[in-house]
Amino acid sequence: MDGQKLEKILKEILDSPTAPFHEYFVRDALLRLLREFPHVRVEEDDFGNLIASYRRGRKRAGYAFGAHMDHPGWVRKERGAGWEFLGGVPAEYLKDPDIEEFGEFGMWRLPAMEVRDGLIYSRACDDLINCGTIVGLFAELERREVKGVCYGIFTRAEEVGFVGAIHLARRWPLPKSVVFVSLETSSPVGEACMGGGPVLRVGDRLSIFDDAATRAIAETARERGIEVQRLLLDGGSCEASAFQAYGIASAGLSILLGNYHNCGPEGAIESEYVSLRDAESLVDLIVALIEGPRAGSGGPVRKSFRSKLEKRVGTYAEYGRATRKWFRDRGERIG
Repeated sequence: MDGQKLEKILKEILDSPTAPFHEYFVRDALLRLLREFPHVRVEEDDFGNLIASYRRGRKRAGYAFGAHMDHPGWVRKERGAGWEFLGGVPAEYLKDPDIEEFGEFGMWRLPAMEVRDGLIYSRACDDLINCGTIVGLFAELERREVKGVCYGIFTRAEEVGFVGAIHLARRWPLPKSVVFVSLETSSPVGEACMGGGPVLRVGDRLSIFDDAATRAIAETARERGIEVQRLLLDGGSCEASAFQAYGIASAGLSILLGNYHNCGPEGAIESEYVSLRDAESLVDLIVALIEGPRAGSGGPVRKSFRSKLEKRVGTYAEYGRATRKWFRDRGERIG
């Protein structure tokens, strides 16, 4: 995807302040952006999660891509009893906070968005960046006039334990064949390299993701020449685990993140940052998934893999026949 176009989308979203249960500014920005796309329709569930659908032609839906609209932040306690921080941050980072107030909630006093040396800096990359990549997906599908069906899911209150995702999973409104793909930002682990492409997340701290869906994404990336890192990012967890707990096949894609939850070196509060190139590549990958022939999970993918396995059996059949007599005549008897 064109980087300048993606930057424009991201600016609209990242300029919107947010905190757990106070995602209304991000929600409004998303609705303004999504109205521009003639083949996208948006619905809202009773908790305030947004479900956007792109529909052009009769192709079967395979994927729903999800991102959350909140970021760790400060919320006012009831009856004016001060501030409470919601989200996972070590206690040492919460001393003497410099809070920028937005009515009933606040964020760290940091820039909404800056772009320097190919990196996007923001007070809330997690996970507003991927709210933007989903909008970028719809923009590219419209521009290319892609025939297909897919969904974009924008959830609330992820940072306090997937609350919005749980509400949605309880009453899953999409076809059972649709795979949920969590789009997250995650701290680098092991050999993960920022700028080396998005991470195809094998699993997280809580679960391993759907094998057929993960394989379909990997094969699509390989066929399209899109750089992807395939890793187990087990330093944290994401909404894919929550949806899987309710029987919904799930996969995960992550953009690597610096200064996770604004936690900089030596207790300093700093902007999060991601690679713009990684974000562009993620959009290209999820567009390719919709353009491609593969279903998200099950049937065709598993049959294709099984066919490869059966071919291997045939390739080495003569060796099996040649050694069967040896096992029968010379091997130790059982029983």
